[in-house]
Amino acid sequence: MTNATRILCPKLRNRIMSAREAAALIPAGANVGMSGFTGAGYPKAVPQALAEHIRTQQAQGRRHRISIWTGASTAPELDGALAEADGIELRLPYQSDPTCRQKINEGRMDYIDIHLSHVAQHAWSGFFGKLDIAVIEVAGIAEDGRLIPSSSIGNNKTWIDQADRVILEVNYGQSAGLEGMHDVYYGTALPPRRRPIQILRPEDRIGEKYLFCPPEKVIAVVETNAPDRNSRFSEPDETSRRIAGHLLDFFEHEVAQRRLPPNLLPLQSGVGNIANAVMIGLNDGPFENLTAYTEVLQDGMLALLRSGKLSMASATAFSLSPEANQELADHIDFYRSRIILRPQEISNHPEVIRRLGVIAMNGMIEADIYGNVNSTHVMGSRIMNGIGGSGDFARNGYLSVFMTPSTAKGGAISTIVPMVSHVDHTEHDVQIIVTEQGLADLRGLSPRQRARTLIERCAHPDYRDRLLDYFERACASGRGMHTPHLLSEALSWHQRFEESGQM
Repeated sequence: MTNATRILCPKLRNRIMSAREAAALIPAGANVGMSGFTGAGYPKAVPQALAEHIRTQQAQGRRHRISIWTGASTAPELDGALAEADGIELRLPYQSDPTCRQKINEGRMDYIDIHLSHVAQHAWSGFFGKLDIAVIEVAGIAEDGRLIPSSSIGNNKTWIDQADRVILEVNYGQSAGLEGMHDVYYGTALPPRRRPIQILRPEDRIGEKYLFCPPEKVIAVVETNAPDRNSRFSEPDETSRRIAGHLLDFFEHEVAQRRLPPNLLPLQSGVGNIANAVMIGLNDGPFENLTAYTEVLQDGMLALLRSGKLSMASATAFSLSPEANQELADHIDFYRSRIILRPQEISNHPEVIRRLGVIAMNGMIEADIYGNVNSTHVMGSRIMNGIGGSGDFARNGYLSVFMTPSTAKGGAISTIVPMVSHVDHTEHDVQIIVTEQGLADLRGLSPRQRARTLIERCAHPDYRDRLLDYFERACASGRGMHTPHLLSEALSWHQRFEESGQM
């Protein structure tokens, strides 16, 4: 690439090299911090070149694997390429790649699933070991060496600060207009020196517009021109629309009861088609002047900004379809004044989430009759993606909402079960559960009251009577009436599915 207009620092122009040359600088056994969060802002060229380098080394009988730390999930050019080359020893903190998932569940790749707000602090505390190299995508480099972040920040600040050496990918495929959208806070400290995070509104800025990296740390600069890779969102189906409808009706009720203001409270929305359907519903709904304090900004939230329903959104990354990504680039000046991208330790910070009173809306795999939620594991043992930031928001938000269709696998699985096969969010952190069947408001209910409410309002009719039968027999068993269970049957639904393919 001959266009060097985005690399204005003379010291760093001298370190421009090919992705292949840069990849060769990453040794076997290294801990490597990569940029990227939900398919945005990840390095595109160096990981693919590293995968080829690893294959060459392995063909010559030399084992070459590394540990990869990111912000969250990335894309096939990073997680997929390195997993397929069998080049990942350990992965953290969140992934969604099918090859990674398979190798983790086969025991061929170690995986640390962790709350996203905890990652930077654990890295600074040394729990993961020493970070050797950071590979960070940026949208440009200023003359004084300041780095213009791209479409995500994630843990980039921490990786740059912690790493001994840094490789930069300057991606001309990222809009130059992203400059100024970011708010990188350099005031975090470990206990006991920690100070309050001074965010009182989603639109508050407390940091810098750039990332800082001593030029002497940078060992390579690679020029790329490639888009982020995110999937298109499906048009909401009837199930997603019904889930969104139940939730919007609930919001209207809460406003009428004066438990929410007319413009609600700052919104957090997980990734996925159901979450996107809720955003679409909000665009057609009665609420005005909404705000968002979230991790990821999806198509639906971009549409809310465009329509004026949403006045401001704070996040750590985009997760946009190609069409929405083009919309962002075409109208970047409009969005830059309405979007702030922050490090994930700030976007997911429990103190700020609690202070702002965030409405947390996340997906789940299953919930049990008492409101415990499993959002990470299939049939108890097999990881799907990871907990991501759902726990950060669920535990600390003003409202904690979990959403899912009432069945999966064509009706073979009930997502409301007697006991979840894995617990990510305990009943104490779960307030609202929504399926297409209805909404269960669990606030102020005892465990047995929660069970009846969940069964009656959220379970699919094909499973409702069986759940009620289980609950009533558990109550009659004499084993204890606070949270009645039949231990010999509590996980029998999962066992039956594994044996017969039907719960």
